[in-house]
Amino acid sequence: MLINWYPGHMNKARKQVKDIMPSVDLVIEVCDARLPFSSANPMLEKLRGTKPFLKVLSKSDLADPEVTELWLAEIKQAAQADALAITTEQPSIARSIPRRVRDWFPDRDTRVKPLKALILGIPNVGKSTLINTLAGKKIANVGNEPAVTKGQQKIRISDDFTLIDSPGMTWPGSKNETVNYRLATSGAIRDTAMEYDDVALFAMEFMLERYPENLKKQYQFKNLPEAPLDALEHIARRRGCMQRGGADFQRVGELFVRELRAGKIGRISLERPGKDCELEKVS
Repeated sequence: MLINWYPGHMNKARKQVKDIMPSVDLVIEVCDARLPFSSANPMLEKLRGTKPFLKVLSKSDLADPEVTELWLAEIKQAAQADALAITTEQPSIARSIPRRVRDWFPDRDTRVKPLKALILGIPNVGKSTLINTLAGKKIANVGNEPAVTKGQQKIRISDDFTLIDSPGMTWPGSKNETVNYRLATSGAIRDTAMEYDDVALFAMEFMLERYPENLKKQYQFKNLPEAPLDALEHIARRRGCMQRGGADFQRVGELFVRELRAGKIGRISLERPGKDCELEKVS
């Protein structure tokens, strides 16, 4: 499943990040806590150089808490890196970010030389919500559809701290189909660029392997089938997603994926540190 991957767009994004990096003091990247690897900017590690880096794992209330702790520990092992898991239900955690940023510069008089942070995040990971929380008012547009924000913004959080948000720096998918399936499952890919029945098969196979008890509870399985298609057919029968000739897989696929995204099937993480991130490149 290759979704909207264009080398020209990737090169443009790379140039934008490279051009702005010398003017900022640190980088804040917002990722989805359910897929911190797949929702991360693949260019950022090299382009940030030695600049401090804060990775914010948003939507942590939807992610498997044990897996999130593994991710936080993994990220903090990198040089000049810190990590924080946030949720809209606990805005006070997000509001601790300016303090964490200042801690990197204990000897700097930020009243004379205010701090600048570049904030990045792929569509629909909660970057705009975080900006609004930090600013204490609506600065960035928020929406359920990816790519709501348009032009570059400078957001003054306080007298000594400014965020630079450049939505054009987002990257249009990956060359790896597993990454793209994870992104589509989480809601980071536009509906027009995917087929729900296709994404649902990927997500169901994953859930059968990693979170079978969640499926049993939500969809009242007596015995879980081994095949994802059979599991989706069971849900279609229970939820009335049938048509002449059998299950309407497009309809039940959308139902299943939307319930997974909303956390109705429980708190799940689509990847763990380690082998889940050792993906073969797609030529």
